[in-house]
Amino acid sequence: MPENKRTANGALGGIVGLVGLSAAAGVLVTAAVTPAIAVSGLAASSAITIFDNMPSYLQPDQLMLPTTFMAGDRVLAKFYDQNRSPVTFDQVNPVMYDAILSSEDPRYYQHGGVDLIGTTRALLSNATNPNADTQGGSSISQQYVKNVLVQRCERDARATDAVEATDTTPAIPAMTRDEALQACALQAIQAEGVEGYQRKLQEMRYAVQLEKQYTKDEILLGYLNIANFGGVTYGIDAAAKYYFNVPAAQLNIGQSAILAGMVQNPNRFRIDRPEGSINDGETSWNKAPDGSIDDVDQSTIQALYTLRDNGEITQDQLVAAADGYSETKGRQLYVLSRMETDGKITHEQYVQYAIEPITPQITPTEQGCGASQAAYFCQLVVAQILSDPAFGAEVDDRVSALRQDGLTIQTTLDWRVQDAAQAAMSDIVPASTDTLKDGKLGSTALTLEAKTGRLLALVQNTKFTQDPAQAESDPSYSSIVFAGDKDNGGSIGFNAGSTFKIFTLVDWLEKGNSLNAQLNGRLKPVPNMTNSCWGNWVNTDRTTINNFGESSGYYGTPMMFTRDSLNTGYLAMASQLDLCDIAKVAKKMGVGTTGDGKEITMQNANEIIGSDNVSPLAMAGAFATVANGGSHCQPKLIDKVTDTDGAERPIPQRTCETVLTPEIAATAAYALQGVMAGGGTGQSANPRDGVPVMGKTGTHEGWHTWMIESSTNATTAVWVGNSEGIETLFGKYANGYQLSDMRYALARDVQSAADEFYGGDRFPDPASNLLRTVARDVPNVVGRSIDDARGALQNAGFSVSVGDPVDAEFGGDRVAAQNPSGSAALGATITINPGNGQGGTVPDVSGQSLNAAQSALKSAGYNNLSVTCRQDGGAPDDGRVTGTNPAGGTSANKGTSIALEVVKKKCQ
Repeated sequence: MPENKRTANGALGGIVGLVGLSAAAGVLVTAAVTPAIAVSGLAASSAITIFDNMPSYLQPDQLMLPTTFMAGDRVLAKFYDQNRSPVTFDQVNPVMYDAILSSEDPRYYQHGGVDLIGTTRALLSNATNPNADTQGGSSISQQYVKNVLVQRCERDARATDAVEATDTTPAIPAMTRDEALQACALQAIQAEGVEGYQRKLQEMRYAVQLEKQYTKDEILLGYLNIANFGGVTYGIDAAAKYYFNVPAAQLNIGQSAILAGMVQNPNRFRIDRPEGSINDGETSWNKAPDGSIDDVDQSTIQALYTLRDNGEITQDQLVAAADGYSETKGRQLYVLSRMETDGKITHEQYVQYAIEPITPQITPTEQGCGASQAAYFCQLVVAQILSDPAFGAEVDDRVSALRQDGLTIQTTLDWRVQDAAQAAMSDIVPASTDTLKDGKLGSTALTLEAKTGRLLALVQNTKFTQDPAQAESDPSYSSIVFAGDKDNGGSIGFNAGSTFKIFTLVDWLEKGNSLNAQLNGRLKPVPNMTNSCWGNWVNTDRTTINNFGESSGYYGTPMMFTRDSLNTGYLAMASQLDLCDIAKVAKKMGVGTTGDGKEITMQNANEIIGSDNVSPLAMAGAFATVANGGSHCQPKLIDKVTDTDGAERPIPQRTCETVLTPEIAATAAYALQGVMAGGGTGQSANPRDGVPVMGKTGTHEGWHTWMIESSTNATTAVWVGNSEGIETLFGKYANGYQLSDMRYALARDVQSAADEFYGGDRFPDPASNLLRTVARDVPNVVGRSIDDARGALQNAGFSVSVGDPVDAEFGGDRVAAQNPSGSAALGATITINPGNGQGGTVPDVSGQSLNAAQSALKSAGYNNLSVTCRQDGGAPDDGRVTGTNPAGGTSANKGTSIALEVVKKKCQ
């Protein structure tokens, strides 16, 4: 019972209270216990009236129970304010009932809720012995009532704001939840003055009524299930398991006596914090701070000395019996003596357990995410419970759901994937490394079920802690969930790098553009980009955004740009789009905000290639949208919630919504499959286990690296980078991996586990209209210089190749021929050929005399001539040319042999 000492004023108040209330207490207790006793007189009548006007109905609340997170059939974590495991009457060893009744309420089965003898003795003792400990005299039923009221305080306590004084009401100071709890609990156990007697009477009133509603066994069990046994250990079964590692059904006599003695002052007599020791058997007992021997220690000494002096135990047994727990030993001896007096145990049993040392086997029931084998997943679930209205309209309600309501929360975690992911993380990414001098190495890997959004696995390279000092001093510890965001896990996200290109790709396709369209992806400043929502971006500084590895880029297609993750190619695509539309695509695919909650607005070109901070969980959901045929499912952590009766409770609402057409999703997946194929930037992360995968790599300034890949059924997102600081991961190694390459091995191993258990189908075929080859007119550049011709063709969207010289009248650097001409696919290669100066056109000399024809051909540069003659009596004597081979007007090299066909009167 409370240890408050009575002052003189307190004693006076007690006497006054006794005079005013003893009649009600005595008479009405008697009436409650033995209703047949005739009660008469004004005092009795008034007392009964006072008693009857008190509230009589107390409905015991649902016991505060731990909430348990489950993953499959394995416990993920427990949370509680009171660690309790309720049991039925038959699940408690009867010796425990004997111990509690002998020590606390030996007449329990004879009275009607209030023990008249014990109560009267306590009232008289409290009133007449102000310097003694306050006596309780409470029956088990009364103690049960008090525990119910105290628990109600803890459940209902709420922080309050200060209220200013008015003309009619005083000011009310602000009160924290702990202060509210203490105030309420103090009222429930008030033992001082008139208020104490009033509380006692109300306790009696409730106890009497309880005995009318419940059986004795039900009340006794209710008390043992609700009582505190020190710290956060509540209920007899949790106490038995915590202190002795046995269920309540297996408690022995000595253990039962210890626990029965503990309920008087649980935190004083608990045996998980031993202090002091008997060293010489006579003088070194537990002592108070002032050096005096505690009363309970003294009683322990006397009881043990009596056994020793009677020859029933030895000096060594005396020392061992109380070593480390002398106060608790005194309480145990008191309980054992009461049990012996009541005939519940023999004297031999009393001696046996009196000399048996208190030897607890402390077996904590660890709570919180720190005790979980999937701590960071657990922490995300906690964040969701504390923020989602499914668990209560107010924060206090949600805290109660987490720590008091005894819920069973079935999570989406799949240990098969989780364990594989954790093994991969442990093998590949260290919790910290000296390789980074200024940064902290961080990594996370997660897997979503693409068709549902269920989070199957979540691992992190660091060790979980909620101690800020530990996280600050040791980089291998962190409380932040890297996969989450500011509101869910405390992370502000990480620069997405080229994984963010998925949104430009989708917008490109939604605008009807082809994966095979040819674009100029060469390195050059992008002058401007359209943004119809927040204003166009203009490259006023003529800044050039580089490619990875200093690549100069090339003319190519979005299919090629995706495979190679070419920044300049994607900038060329975005230049033909609206940045605002790209931001809208990101939003509908689940990435509408940055990691710290700011809206993604796409107001500059760098955002195209992933300069925004995003959460890995959100990015995984975006890729799952493509893999899932265009349906975006909000990430889901909880499958089912049940209360202590097994009834289902609402779970956080999560939806799946179609945000892309199947054709767009299939075509985007087609492009992203190229990333994972041979020659693609993500080929090293492909499990190559027969399950088709798509994916995308991402790198930001060497500080952050990503690998996101997906089958049709499961999506894995991996990030490795600086959790704090900005330091390149390239050229630095740990665990046999370059830091920048860890993402590939990690993603491959995690996706492989997901493929094993979830499989995946062939991705749908892309839409044919989004693979079309786009043709456009080819400028005619014949006759122009080679440089002019190249510029004209490139500006028109074509690639240029300079071929061998061809025959032409002119030479040097002028274009004599091009192929193809007319029209060609955008981006196609146009071959241009310079002239060699040896080309010409054969003159048409038909009808001329032989001499005139030969002169004309030689004048045109054709000197390799031959003549064939056909005799005709009517022809001129000097002959007439009827044709040439090659024919007149034909282009021919000037070294070409020209054969003249001549008709003469007489051929020689």
